[in-house]
Amino acid sequence: MSVPEDDERLLPLAQRWPRASKFLLSGCAATVAELATFPLDLTKTRLQMQGEAALARLGDSARESAPYRGMVRTALGIIQEEGFLKLWQGVTPAIYRHVVYSGGRMVTYEHLREVVFGKSEDKHYPLWKSVIGGMMAGVIGQFLANPTDLVKVQMQMEGKRKLEGKPLRFRGVHHAFAKILAEGGVRGLWAGWVPNIQRAALVNMGDLTTYDTVKHYLVLNTPLEDNIMTHGLSSLCSGLVASILGTPADVIKSRIMNQPRDKQGRGLLYKSSTDCLIQAVQGEGFMSLYKGFLPSWLRMTPWSLVFWLTYEKIREMSGVSPF
Repeated sequence: MSVPEDDERLLPLAQRWPRASKFLLSGCAATVAELATFPLDLTKTRLQMQGEAALARLGDSARESAPYRGMVRTALGIIQEEGFLKLWQGVTPAIYRHVVYSGGRMVTYEHLREVVFGKSEDKHYPLWKSVIGGMMAGVIGQFLANPTDLVKVQMQMEGKRKLEGKPLRFRGVHHAFAKILAEGGVRGLWAGWVPNIQRAALVNMGDLTTYDTVKHYLVLNTPLEDNIMTHGLSSLCSGLVASILGTPADVIKSRIMNQPRDKQGRGLLYKSSTDCLIQAVQGEGFMSLYKGFLPSWLRMTPWSLVFWLTYEKIREMSGVSPF
């Protein structure tokens, strides 16, 4: 039954435009979480780049002169050699990315859950539906956000290039977008999109699926209610599972996005995500796929905690039903 136009104007914005409201709310929550945990993301990216075996093909000039070792030494090295604020280098495109990525994935997941798949009469949502929904939401959200993620990864490495005596590639975020577009065209903005959506599918299978499943299990099967305690426990679980599933794909994604490219925009180190995977395992061992796992986990857990607590709270304040 349709709502009369005059009555519709009196409805809160969240009810008049529910999907747009959820997109904006999730973007706001993601911005808060990103600002709070970004130094750990930068540290993780630097760790994932050190000891990259494929660089040997470009000659000694491309090798790292003084690679960092370990999470703490990496973070301290950034502070001592580049400055404290450089821990937030690349945060602007990261925020751009999360507004698009988080908004896209949250709206997609809820649409799939409520409209496409649907819950059972007792409000139970089968795990297999949640897994498929989480992976599809991650793929769609990350594909839309790939250009901003590409800029973020490359800008995070600018401080390191300066220390190695290499020329800086970008003057800022907008110059980075313009340069990548000029050198590789529109297609260049989606460099590394395959490993990126692979990672997003795994991360969201861990994050969205775990949070949704754990939260509703606790609400339906324990004395806990839909409150901050339940949200906190669910987000801690989702952060751990997302880190375990997503770190190998994150390593591959970061390396493909950061590799040097020819004039046609083709990578000089890796032909594909599979090629990068094979070179990493053969040249550095299987555990190279978990480089940066500790900062990734230490970042993903508080990021997930801050995001979900903020998201649930601003949904409540905006008159939107709980996730």
